[in-house]
Amino acid sequence: MLILASKSSSRRAMLENAGVEIECLPANVDEAAIKDSLIAEGTSPRNLVDALADAKARRVSNRVPGAMVLGADSLVVTADGHYLDKPETPDNAKAHLAMLSDSTHSLLSAAVIYEDGNPIWRHIDIAKMTMRPLSGTFIEDYVSENWNNIRHCVGCYEIEGPGAQLFARILGSQFTIMGLPLLHLLDYLRIRKVMPS
Repeated sequence: MLILASKSSSRRAMLENAGVEIECLPANVDEAAIKDSLIAEGTSPRNLVDALADAKARRVSNRVPGAMVLGADSLVVTADGHYLDKPETPDNAKAHLAMLSDSTHSLLSAAVIYEDGNPIWRHIDIAKMTMRPLSGTFIEDYVSENWNNIRHCVGCYEIEGPGAQLFARILGSQFTIMGLPLLHLLDYLRIRKVMPS
């Protein structure tokens, strides 16, 4: 069994749909404080998303000895280097979409596994996302119709649903975009004989 150090419904669904037996135990780390501190230090986007996933896995691993604990995090980085968090309000979501409209941004997805308080595996995957030009009316309608789903999504899109309409081109794994480098994780779980090979 794998413990997911998260309450993310999309990550849970991805793992369960892939046949991974999991238990969810939210890490309850102060992500904002970690992120603010690392950004102030000039940490790269890759190291930032890795540190956030690591902190979640480490926190839960210290509470559950002997278990394999998975921490994950995603980060959107705009073409000019801005980081985007999950939107706090519908107006915040509209501003994010206006910023991403008609440009290419990166979505980084990190996964880290801890066992007995020690990191044993990690992977970071990157998707390049090119958003089509979005009209103000489209953004208004999209946010009002989809707020309950996109409020939990970095980048304000739920790619497996209406969020597909936002994009002109995507380079990368859909699993990565949904929040987990799933194929790499499954490879590792097969090596560890958690999954059949």
